[in-house]
Amino acid sequence: MTTDTEEWLDVGDDHRIRVETFGDGVPIVFLHGGPGSGCRPEQRDLFDSSRHRAILFDQRGAGRSRPARSLVANTTGDLIADIERIRLHSGVERWVVVGGSWGSTLALAYAERHPERVAGLVLRAVFLGTPAELEWAFLEAPARIRPDLLQDFLSILPPEERDDPLPNYWRRILDPDPDIHLPAIWAWHDTERALSQFDPPQTRLKRNPTRDGRMPATPIFEAHYFSHQCFLGPDQLLNEAGALEDIPGVIIQGRYDLLCPPGTSAALAERWPRAEVRTIERAGHAVSEPGIGETMTSAIAEIVGRARF
Repeated sequence: MTTDTEEWLDVGDDHRIRVETFGDGVPIVFLHGGPGSGCRPEQRDLFDSSRHRAILFDQRGAGRSRPARSLVANTTGDLIADIERIRLHSGVERWVVVGGSWGSTLALAYAERHPERVAGLVLRAVFLGTPAELEWAFLEAPARIRPDLLQDFLSILPPEERDDPLPNYWRRILDPDPDIHLPAIWAWHDTERALSQFDPPQTRLKRNPTRDGRMPATPIFEAHYFSHQCFLGPDQLLNEAGALEDIPGVIIQGRYDLLCPPGTSAALAERWPRAEVRTIERAGHAVSEPGIGETMTSAIAEIVGRARF
């Protein structure tokens, strides 16, 4: 019987990643979002510890992995290799893979690289890692739905940088000077949070978006990954979706997800016939949106029942 464990696995490149395992039964690996958000305690609630052996880990530099916030040797390929290291370390032959948003990107990249190791997929808010999706999420969608928020977002940049705002945001976020990176990091963080909810409590940015407290990590990782096209080839995840043909899957999609809209899930499902899209009405992007978490839990139980080990 598997007991709760927490360990730091040396994966090379000076990285030690935190791996948490709990429960007993079908092996499931959970891939957190961001990139860079790390795992949270409430994510354990997605799994039934009497039926599932759940393995959660903080990706390189994220959460409690060390060194914290390190972007050195931190690419999609590195993370895929880490997942395989964890599988071998855990003595797992095949497992179900669960991930949302960036976690869905990584889940797809892993499954397409190692389809023989994936018994099933449960994805939330599919993100394929393309520049077009980022243009939509941070520029086109707010221009149509929340133009005041977009105006605030652009106002953080000097006028000469607003014609090509996303690369300029990423450059500022990664700048070592706090006077440059702090306003950009907080503006990116607050904009993304407002766009992730169907009914956000705040839809405008503060004039000076810096504040006391720990600086959020996710904008730093996103700037790193997004400025490198998520370390993927053009349309790679769609073009290589044929590798998923024998893998059953469920895609959970918020109807009003501005960051990862329904069209992306639909495009993936067209290339992956064994996937079923389940749309949650009156829900946005976040897993905390009404109906999203519950649907993920039921989808995990269903895929575990359908998967072949």
